[in-house]
Amino acid sequence: MEELLISITKGLVDNPNEVSVDIDEPNEEGVTVYHLHVAEGDMGRVIGKQGRIAKAIRVVMRAAATRNDAKISVEID
Repeated sequence: MEELLISITKGLVDNPNEVSVDIDEPNEEGVTVYHLHVAEGDMGRVIGKQGRIAKAIRVVMRAAATRNDAKISVEID
């Protein structure tokens, strides 16, 4: 899952070397939170107009997690 999130994000940003992901342990509901970190100048590219790209990333990640019987959440930090 982490590799999928990194590969999607690296295709969007100008500084792919600064893309990193931190993963929290699953909470009481079984949801694993992925914290995506990008360069300050790339935040707009990852979020997109009205958050459309961020929503699309979250949808793709949730769909991939569902195939693995997991629950995830993606936060852009």
